[in-house]
Amino acid sequence: MSSDAATTTLESLDPKGEKAQLVLKDSPFPLEGRSFGAPVSVSGEVVFNTGMVGYPEALTDPSYRGQILVLTYPLVGNYGVPDESVKDSHGLPLYFESGGIHISGLVVSSYSWEHSHWAARKSLSAWLEENGVP
Repeated sequence: MSSDAATTTLESLDPKGEKAQLVLKDSPFPLEGRSFGAPVSVSGEVVFNTGMVGYPEALTDPSYRGQILVLTYPLVGNYGVPDESVKDSHGLPLYFESGGIHISGLVVSSYSWEHSHWAARKSLSAWLEENGVP
């Protein structure tokens, strides 16, 4: 597939979000996509998470502090983000690994602009924007 065809295909898949790029240190060719988080530029080590569920937990996992996280599951955002104020019997966040987002950036294959879940209080996009994460 030519690069022109790839760009045209990308634009037809997801017309929402601003154009964005992931520039890798060892590649002269930036990866192009669409942004659904905060409109900021960041740098960091790119790491992968191959889990099939649990993006709120992954984003709040302190082990990802300052890293750009790539979620390999093909659809992200479809169940939104639960209430951050809900705690368990020990006073710890019920739906999260810690009290805040630790990643510096998020990369996904396909973002769902519509979310639907009984526990959702906001979209993943809104949560990332509130926390300054692209």
